[in-house]
Amino acid sequence: MNKSSKHPCFNAEAKGKYGRVHLPVAPKCNIQCKYCNRKYDCVNESRPGVTSAVLSPEEALRYVDKIREKAPYISTVGIAGPGDPFANPEETLKSIELINAKYPDMIFCLSTNGLGLYPYIDRIKELGVTHVTITINAVDPEIGAKVYKWVHFKKRNLRGVEAAKALMDEQLRCIPALKEAGMTVKINSIIVPDINDKHIPEVAKKVKELGADIMNCIPLLVTEGTDFENLENPTQEMIAEVRDSAEKHLPMMRHCQRCRADAVGLLGKDDKCLSGELRKISVEKNWIKKDRPCVAVATYEGLLVNQHLGEAECLHIFQQTEDGKFRTIEKRLAPPKGNDDRWEQVAEMLSDCSVLLVSGVGEKPLETFKKTPIEVLKTGGLIDENLKDIYAGRPLKNVASGDIASCRMSCGQGTGEGCC
Repeated sequence: MNKSSKHPCFNAEAKGKYGRVHLPVAPKCNIQCKYCNRKYDCVNESRPGVTSAVLSPEEALRYVDKIREKAPYISTVGIAGPGDPFANPEETLKSIELINAKYPDMIFCLSTNGLGLYPYIDRIKELGVTHVTITINAVDPEIGAKVYKWVHFKKRNLRGVEAAKALMDEQLRCIPALKEAGMTVKINSIIVPDINDKHIPEVAKKVKELGADIMNCIPLLVTEGTDFENLENPTQEMIAEVRDSAEKHLPMMRHCQRCRADAVGLLGKDDKCLSGELRKISVEKNWIKKDRPCVAVATYEGLLVNQHLGEAECLHIFQQTEDGKFRTIEKRLAPPKGNDDRWEQVAEMLSDCSVLLVSGVGEKPLETFKKTPIEVLKTGGLIDENLKDIYAGRPLKNVASGDIASCRMSCGQGTGEGCC
């Protein structure tokens, strides 16, 4: 069976039978559209860029586990923000990789502005992505310059016509490459009155020439706090005229619901119970892994989390007992300072630990621990209170903020440039 037949966005006949879940794993964006305000935490708003929470790839997999259990009619996993998938390529690819390995029968789709997409086309094909949506609001840089405030491209912040042309060139080169990779391509265009409403049929004509399959002309939703907050929303007559004109070139999607980045359920009938699962997952933490039942703590006396990792000569190792209490099972001497591979040695000596609690930590050890299964958490207060939260899967109540400079203030020995 053609996968598009079960995709509620690409097939109008599927919208009442099959649902979708959007995974909000991509918080950063590489452009600023003049109609977009990515405000979080308003459950009553339905528009792109809005989400109740941002998930890690591992949390996204746990969320999909819940979705599959409670809503088997969900056929499609999409990533549409709240920023852009390819401003967050690591999180995007890891999420798809984890979910596709467990649920290869699901449809995988991405919605992007197209900037940064091209280098990953082969990879997303390997991971099972079959549907890609690119939002293209203009194929004339002069018009695009009126829609985009800035574009971050090749480590530069571009503005005006230069920004619009860079974005447009990247978007357009992706379409034939996606088609060559065997993917279905949808083009979204936002109808902005007196700016691109007359131009959108030209967009449709151009993307059709490049191989796009379907188009979705979405009316502007005037949003407070944006450059376009004083514009008028398009009239129904304008929307119909734009869609009818563009449809001369491409089939038109007319059932779009302007979905949030965390939408879940049937189109137009988002499921609040399933949305609640997202919020639960976002605050639950699976700190302790089965093969790593212990927690290491940097502490002076074994009562408080009060020592910077860089000054710790030993680490206290704790484990939960069968009666739910915590006991120190060992004090492990840290490798001597000055070794180039000191933090690799620390990670190795904590092979039975899922979490390392510290009052402060430098950049160098953090970079090392990011490559391991050990989660380094900056906190304070009673060790027992922190351990209760960790073993119960709750977020810590006393998370320290800190920065590199706090290294110098905390142990009194460093330079403020991180542990060495």
